[in-house]
Amino acid sequence: MSTCEHLAAAASPPRPTVTGCEDCLAEGRTDWVHLRQCLTCDHIACCDSSPQRHATAHHGATAHPVIRSAQPGEQWRWCYVDETIG
Repeated sequence: MSTCEHLAAAASPPRPTVTGCEDCLAEGRTDWVHLRQCLTCDHIACCDSSPQRHATAHHGATAHPVIRSAQPGEQWRWCYVDETIG
């Protein structure tokens, strides 16, 4: 089994202090479900269960490969490139 190089190389920044999706808040929305943190630039965006799917849109716009859950108590990471969790 090979290891995803993106997950292995991703930084471990401090947990975010933002309490909402940065993109939704900029749009005046508050209807996100869960939050994700980009491990390249620390951007906080909403998950794919949210109406706007800003975390995936952020990956599409930037090609930043790895996000992690910004939910309290969750430790998982996701690589968009290799479509794998770590």
